[in-house]
Amino acid sequence: MMQTIDLRGIKPTRAAFARLVPRPVVDVAVAMTVASQLIDDVKEHGATALTEQAERFDGVAPASLRVPQNEIDAAVNGLPADVRAALEEAIARVRQATAAQVPPTVETVIGPGATIVQRWQPVERAGLYVPGGKAVYPSSVVMNAVPAQVAGVASVALASPPQREFGGAVHPAILGAAGLLGIDEVYAMGGAGAIGALAWGVEEIGLDPVQVITGPGNIYVAAAKRVVRGQAGIDAEAGTTEILVIADASADAGYVAADLVSQAEHDEAAASVLVTDSPDFARRVVSELDVLAGATKHSERVRTALSGQQSAVVLVDDLAAAAAFSNAYGPEHLEIQTENPDAVLARIENAGAIFLGAHSPVSLGDYLAGSNHVLPTGGQARFSSGLGAYSFLRPQQVIRYDRPALGEVADRIVALSNAEDLPAHGEAVTARFETAPDSGA
Repeated sequence: MMQTIDLRGIKPTRAAFARLVPRPVVDVAVAMTVASQLIDDVKEHGATALTEQAERFDGVAPASLRVPQNEIDAAVNGLPADVRAALEEAIARVRQATAAQVPPTVETVIGPGATIVQRWQPVERAGLYVPGGKAVYPSSVVMNAVPAQVAGVASVALASPPQREFGGAVHPAILGAAGLLGIDEVYAMGGAGAIGALAWGVEEIGLDPVQVITGPGNIYVAAAKRVVRGQAGIDAEAGTTEILVIADASADAGYVAADLVSQAEHDEAAASVLVTDSPDFARRVVSELDVLAGATKHSERVRTALSGQQSAVVLVDDLAAAAAFSNAYGPEHLEIQTENPDAVLARIENAGAIFLGAHSPVSLGDYLAGSNHVLPTGGQARFSSGLGAYSFLRPQQVIRYDRPALGEVADRIVALSNAEDLPAHGEAVTARFETAPDSGA
C-alpha cells in the first residue's frame, strides 16, 4: 500500500534528505490566475460576484451573504449536548494555552532619559476562514478565533462556504461554534472570492476590510492568500494535512498505523509518513494499515492517500538520521513514539506541532490538547510557525528620549548621517540645540 524509501547508508545531511522527501504534486502557482480572476470579480461586482461564485462552486446561493444573528443563535441552541460540551472544553483549553503566547510589555532603559518600550499591539480587525468540503470543521472555528480574541483583536469576521445540504446556509456546527465564541459577523462565502472579500471588503453587505486573514483551505484559497498578501497579512498558505511519525521497535504498531490513517482520511492528497530504524516494525505497521484502511468509514480516501507519492515508509540507520530526515521534511504534525522520545526531541528543529509518546496522538491536538491545529504544511514549518496569538500581534517600539539624552548621541547621529550623505538627518537633530528649549521641550 505505501511506498518504501530506503535511506539506510545515506549520509544524513539536510541537503541529501531534502531531495528525497515525499511530497504531493501541489503547485499553488497554477491556481494563481484563477484566484486572481475571482478576487478581481469580487472587487468589481461585490455581493453579486460572491453569489454567482457560490452557485458555481458550492452548488447553491445563500439566502443572505451575511448570516442573520437569529441563525447563529439557533445553531448554538441546536448543537448536540456532547458536541457543545466538547467545543466548550476545547475553547477553554486553547484559551489557556494561547494566553502564554502574549508577550508582556518591556521597557528598556538605554540611559538617563532614554527609553525604548517594546509593546505588542493587536490588529483591530481579523478575517477567519473556515473551509467546508469533504468535512466540516467547527474545531477550526475555535483554533482561529481564540488566538485572535486572546491577542485582543476587537473585530472578527468569519467566512465559510454555503452548504447545499442546508439550503445555502453555513454549516450549523460552524455557526454554533461561532456563536459559542461570541462571533456575530459571519458570512456565507467560500473559496478565493471570500479571501478577496475579507481583504478588500464588500460595502453593500457591511463587510469592512480586515488586516489579517487566517485559516486553512484548498489550493485556490492558498493561492488567494498569496494574491492578497500586501493588502492584508496572512498566517500561511495552508495545504493538505501531513503527519510524520518517528518510531522505533518499542512503539505500538497499531497506534502508529491508527495515527497515519487518522490524517489520511482528510484528503486523497494527505501525507502520512513513517520514519523508523526498524524494518521489522515497518512491516508490522504496514500490516496494520491494511486492516485499518479497509475498516474505516472513508476507506477509499484513506487508501488513495496512503498509496500516493506523498506517503511513505522511510527506513533510516538510526534515530539521529530519523530526526535529520524530519528536519529536512519540516512536518505539520510530528509524532515521536520511541523508547526515549525526549532524546529524539532534542534533535528536532522543524515541526508545526510535536506529539511525544504513545498517548499523545495528533487527534488530541486536532481537538482538545489546548494547542492549535492550524499549522504550516508543505515544509513551511522549516521557517514558519502555527497559528497563535502572535499571528494577530505586531511588535512596536516606542522611543522616548529627553533633550539631554538626545544630546548625548547628537554628534554620532551627525557623523553617520554625513557618512550616508543624508545631512538633513543630522540637521534635524542639531536644530534642537541651536536655541534654548521651549516650555514644551
